[in-house]
Amino acid sequence: MQIKSGARLRSQADSTELVVVRPIPGEVELTCGGHPMVDIKAEPQPGLAVLDGATGGTQQGKRYTLAGTGLEILVTKAGTGALAIGARPLVLKEARPLPASD
Repeated sequence: MQIKSGARLRSQADSTELVVVRPIPGEVELTCGGHPMVDIKAEPQPGLAVLDGATGGTQQGKRYTLAGTGLEILVTKAGTGALAIGARPLVLKEARPLPASD
């Protein structure tokens, strides 16, 4: 699927929902819990569960990235599945330190 900035997606395996902040060009296989993400308005396939090895969960209000790609997403609703592009897991984006105020 091609993802665009501002796209809202949901997991088919758990309660995770997200917004794409910075997309990457081309076809992308964004998964959560081992299953492809779908549009927020689409109905998930019934009976899908988070796969073994695709656990770890997401945190609401946190941004996730994939190193070296520029992809950035914002989780709007937390879940139990891990986010990935293909077999490469997304990682929690580190917060930039604030400057010291002397």
